[in-house]
Amino acid sequence: MSGFGKWCGFLLAAVLALLSQPALASKRVALVLANANYQNAGQLANPVNDGALMADTFRNAGFDVVDARFNLTALDTRRTLREFADRAQDADIAIVYYAGHGLEVDGQNYLIPVDARLERDTDVFDEAFSLDRVMVAVEPAKQLRLVILDACRDNPFAKSMKRTVATRAVGLGLAKIEPSSPNTLVAYSARAGSTAQDGAGRNSPFTIALARHLPTPGLDVRKAFGFVRDDVLKATANRQEPFVYGSLGGDDLPLVPGMPKVVPQVQSIPNPQAEIRHDYELALQVGNRAAFEAFLTQHPDGFYASLAKLQLDKITAEAAHAAAIAKAQVAEQERARLATEGARKEAQAKADADAKAAEAAQAAAEKAKQAAQDQAAAAERRRADKAALEDAPAPPANGETGSPRATADKSTQVASLSEGVPQADLARSEQAELRRVGCLTTDADGDWNAASQRSLSQFNRYAGTKFDTKAASGDALDAIRQKTSRVCPLKCDHGYQADGDRCAKIVCAEGSFLNDDSECEKRRARTKDTAKRDDEDRRARRARAERQDRDDRQDRQDRQDRYDRAPVERPNFGPGYSAGLPAPPQPPAAPRRSQAQGSGQIFCDGFHCRPVNPGCHIEDNAQLATRASSGLAEVCR
Repeated sequence: MSGFGKWCGFLLAAVLALLSQPALASKRVALVLANANYQNAGQLANPVNDGALMADTFRNAGFDVVDARFNLTALDTRRTLREFADRAQDADIAIVYYAGHGLEVDGQNYLIPVDARLERDTDVFDEAFSLDRVMVAVEPAKQLRLVILDACRDNPFAKSMKRTVATRAVGLGLAKIEPSSPNTLVAYSARAGSTAQDGAGRNSPFTIALARHLPTPGLDVRKAFGFVRDDVLKATANRQEPFVYGSLGGDDLPLVPGMPKVVPQVQSIPNPQAEIRHDYELALQVGNRAAFEAFLTQHPDGFYASLAKLQLDKITAEAAHAAAIAKAQVAEQERARLATEGARKEAQAKADADAKAAEAAQAAAEKAKQAAQDQAAAAERRRADKAALEDAPAPPANGETGSPRATADKSTQVASLSEGVPQADLARSEQAELRRVGCLTTDADGDWNAASQRSLSQFNRYAGTKFDTKAASGDALDAIRQKTSRVCPLKCDHGYQADGDRCAKIVCAEGSFLNDDSECEKRRARTKDTAKRDDEDRRARRARAERQDRDDRQDRQDRQDRYDRAPVERPNFGPGYSAGLPAPPQPPAAPRRSQAQGSGQIFCDGFHCRPVNPGCHIEDNAQLATRASSGLAEVCR
């Protein structure tokens, strides 16, 4: 019996030794790409140095495969990614690190090889390789898929390339990304839409912080990137903020395993559903349709089967939503194409109807997806509560479950759970999630101030929740994480409108103008009529003036002709008459009227003399006379 007991003890110790070191058996692979010697742009100083530092970091951390490649062409890059994808087939952790130039065109990110020639914006599709291609290379990994990009530099290609289409956007830095695969993280050296600094030394601030924190034994990768963010903000005087996109599960996931934890053996009552729960958690970790269908085949009934069905509904709703988005985009592109080509009205009307139907289907799919996600999240909270009860220690043998000691132990466990996450870290995480859903515009600094409280209040308003805004809470954080898209509406300045996650300039059609409410408003028809009437009035006044001028000239000509035809009798005005010119007549002392009308009277001014017209007479009238006629005027009836 003693020998058998020793053998059993040895076997138990060996099993515990194997179970205490599961992370040491995981396979970790890394690919390091660095481009500096660009053939059609200026060379970069730090990428090769950064790549060498990260390759040494991964090797010192005990990675199974570390492949470092520098200054690759587009063809060599694609071959390297294909080879790395083969190596990641049986890996638990796969990492790709890239340093060099990156570019965002129409919301898609591209990494630029050294032989790229980007003269036009469309050249990026042929000369560069997309970030999605890099994501494919790490996709086979089972536990963690990580892509690190130190590529948010000030890009010379974006400044020099020509735009083939005026509406095609070439952004600053890289665009925001939402990884579709589970257990996937994409780390930027600078927040989407901003640029990163090379630094004054041999390496960039981002890579220096990565090499310092990522290989820390036992440090969760999300916590490590939080420390990286803090270091870079401090090194750049808050001008550069690294950012991580994607999500992981609740368990800690370090790149370098820490010291194994010694778990005390606790005698517990066997749980008949432990195996089913374990199978469900494995399916949940895989997270795809095939895993949950396999679970339901093995366990078609019960509590965990209901949870698996909710997860399948969630996956179905997400797939339907993605298909609806794609269909709406195709319908919108077809409508724009027909409008550009000037198609018939019937075809354009059909395209408009198809686009509206696709938009309605997209909205319905979005609503169904949100409902499925909410149901799955609620079910997961119930499962977590059930699992906590299942994992609780067995009650004392004497059955005193309500003893003060048991109550004290339970309260201690609850307190330790609530205090497991520091309040500052909880506030920082909740602030980061509020930024992601568009409710917070300030930085996630862990200070739950008035701005953070207002942002959570906005989230409550648009998400229909009622969380306490005075402090950050785990329940609010979980609810925000369940939202996969923007919750709070995007606010844009005058003249701009929300277009996804950015503000686009409003361009009004011909015949419309932008009003004070940032809306395109048609110009009223009466404005054109008024302008037309104004033009007609001006033309009529000008015509009347021209006719009056012609009539005046004709009248003067007629008078001149009558004067030339009439006989002229030049009276003798005395000594003042000389040189053939009559002397100006002297004005009489009082107004006088000629008694002999049309009897040969002559009217003279300073230029010539003529007979008085029939029916007219000469008066001394200063108001009607001219300066040359010496106060005399010809007055007619």
